[in-house]
Amino acid sequence: MPSDRGLLPGTVDLVILQTLTEGPRHGFAVSRAIAQRSEGVLELQDAALYKALHRMEESGWVSAEWGISDKGRRAKFYRLTASGRSQLEEEAGFWRRYAAAVFKVLEPRKGGA
Repeated sequence: MPSDRGLLPGTVDLVILQTLTEGPRHGFAVSRAIAQRSEGVLELQDAALYKALHRMEESGWVSAEWGISDKGRRAKFYRLTASGRSQLEEEAGFWRRYAAAVFKVLEPRKGGA
C-alpha cells in the first residue's frame, strides 16, 4: 500500500459532503469521521480540509455557524445544504460509475487475452 494516504483528486468534496449527511460537524470531527469510516485508509490534511470547507461554503454546498465543541472549545460547525445534497448525489453517481469501470478493467478477461 502506498505510504501517501491522501485522497485522490476529486474525492475531497465527495467524502466531506457524505460525512456531513450524518449531521453538523466541526472540521476536526469531519476529518476524524473520514479516517474512522475508511479504517484509516483515507486521511485528510488540515489545510486541504479547511480549504475545501471554505470553498464549499462559498459555493453554497455547506453553511457554517460557530458553536462549542464537545471539548468546550469554540468551533465552526458545518452543515450540508440542499445544494450540497444535490452536489453529493451528482458526485457520488460519477464516482460509482467511475469505480465500476475501473473494476471492469481490472478483472481478467474471459476467454484469454
